[in-house]
Amino acid sequence: MSGALDTLARRIQDAKRLTILTGAGVSAASGVPTFRGPAGLWRHHRAEDLATPEAFANNPLLVWEWYGWRREVILACRPNPAHDVIAEWSLRPGCQVLTQNVDDLHVRAGTRSLARIHGSIWELSCWEQCERGATPWRDESVPFATLPPRCPHCGGLARPAVIWFGESLRSDDLRAAFRATACDVFIAVGTSAVVYPAAGLVHEARGGGAFTVEINPEATPASAAVDLAIHTAAEVALPLVASLMKRP
Repeated sequence: MSGALDTLARRIQDAKRLTILTGAGVSAASGVPTFRGPAGLWRHHRAEDLATPEAFANNPLLVWEWYGWRREVILACRPNPAHDVIAEWSLRPGCQVLTQNVDDLHVRAGTRSLARIHGSIWELSCWEQCERGATPWRDESVPFATLPPRCPHCGGLARPAVIWFGESLRSDDLRAAFRATACDVFIAVGTSAVVYPAAGLVHEARGGGAFTVEINPEATPASAAVDLAIHTAAEVALPLVASLMKRP
């Protein structure tokens, strides 16, 4: 593994444009439950069955109870060493960070040039899509005064301002994500590489000539398609790379 870490450290040092895509694996060490695996179950419900417009339309209270539980868990979490290293690298000119995570731990770590392509669990929008409520607003209440929470503009139901399964990314976020694939080094960290369009970004970057890297404890569908695969947890690998970059 040391050779791969050395290679990545040199590539980052030489890069003028660095893009980092992060997924749930980056926040796992902070205690944030992931979508997949046993931790993805909540009251015998799969996350994929709750994070949909159809689930919210059928039972908004159930969906909000799940999101209320997630917000409570995330509130007790702290950024881990992977977040800290990414925040440090984000200060470099030409660095762009894209995250699929909605927990905002990157924000709390101080990450700059951050695109939260799946939204934030700490923001709400109007389910009825009223004119003023269409723009997400921040609400860090834990717990909410009333459940489900309401839109402060029209009084209708509020929804989490996140991208659910079956929904498209916001056009501004999608454009920013694909612009970021025009880089020298593209690192996918802690992502399963199965949720599109985010999963296609690493392929887009490699097609444009970027040196592509995957950091994940286990192999993913992207492992065979990248230039360098490091099968180690992000909170272990990234601090090691950062320390190599600081050597004389």
